[in-house]
Amino acid sequence: MNRRSFLTSAIPASGLLAQAARPAGNLKITDIRDVRLRVVKDVGSVEPAWNVGGSMSFRVGGGSFVEIHTDQGLVGIGPGIGRASLERIKSLLVGKDPFDIEQHHPRLRYYASRSLAGVDIALWDLMGKASGKPLYKLLGGAKDRVPAYASLIRLSTPEERARLATQLADEGWTALKLRLHHQTMKEDIRTVEAVRKAVGSRMEIMTDANQAQSTGNWQPGILWDFRRAVDTARELQRLNCYWLEEPLRRYEFRMLAELNGLVELPIAGGENNRGIHEFRRMLEEGVYDILQPEGMGGGEGITGLQKIRALAEAYGKLAVPHHGGGQLGTVAHLHLVAAWRNAPYLELLHDPPIASYRHRYEIMTDPPLVRKGWVDLPQDPGLGVEIDPDMIEKS
Repeated sequence: MNRRSFLTSAIPASGLLAQAARPAGNLKITDIRDVRLRVVKDVGSVEPAWNVGGSMSFRVGGGSFVEIHTDQGLVGIGPGIGRASLERIKSLLVGKDPFDIEQHHPRLRYYASRSLAGVDIALWDLMGKASGKPLYKLLGGAKDRVPAYASLIRLSTPEERARLATQLADEGWTALKLRLHHQTMKEDIRTVEAVRKAVGSRMEIMTDANQAQSTGNWQPGILWDFRRAVDTARELQRLNCYWLEEPLRRYEFRMLAELNGLVELPIAGGENNRGIHEFRRMLEEGVYDILQPEGMGGGEGITGLQKIRALAEAYGKLAVPHHGGGQLGTVAHLHLVAAWRNAPYLELLHDPPIASYRHRYEIMTDPPLVRKGWVDLPQDPGLGVEIDPDMIEKS
């Protein structure tokens, strides 16, 4: 099969799977609700490496989740969408069959793009529940457990990062990601060298520059030019790193492709890119070896990421979704990684103790936890998780 034929057959896969799994008797959406969660505990905050002087808070609870109700009593859940767009979304979906996902996705994208991801995930959760299948099985079921990597958040000393890496390796984690945001390349490489010396071959080391050629308020004081990106990539290659993520700004396609052609180390990125057209261009121009689409925020949800994954596979590239927000969005990404043959890892924001991934998971009654570096897929239908009733804000 040639590439054009492959894409023609692969891109609508989300819709074909939904149709194939349709239960007897069509479901009908009757209501959509955004349900608020109470804050149980403020854990604390950390300064993210990509936002010098800023703060990233961690707490147990808070925010909201979306519910999609049906005439057969089934309820799909997804990340919260807020209440501003609720009536618009109801006008698009109430009375419709949730399995008609290829009709819903473009309408949501056009009329309610900021809420698309949460609603799309809830629709897929609903389809899984209606079919009696966990979501990863509905999407293809390539594997029933996946390795997770600890995506560190803070910029710290080489010694502290090495201590934490050793702790994670001793707990069974097999991969972690370091932030490269020091003033000099020498300091960045010292951190990677310290971690590599501490963990040896026990862990894969990913690295992230978070578009380190940016200027202004974004990353004040940090400025990577093309030369620093190339030299850094070559040093990371010497240290046997797994990838270098976002070494330049996200729309510097020409320079990114040139960089990628000069080094053997895989170059990764795409979390801030939007729309299948951008990912197609990046693949056509050889920008990245590893695509990292985001399903949440202004992302594409499960339906859109399925298509980006198919594109990546057609070009012989890996796809590793960006972290997904840390709650139900991350669980959705877990199912995607399990369903995709070309997805080697699940990203979890995890920089304990304050920035542990477990804090955001505590809204769920039985969240899928990391055990010796691996996450077993939930076997209940849909996302396979439910919101703890005690976390719901009383009206």
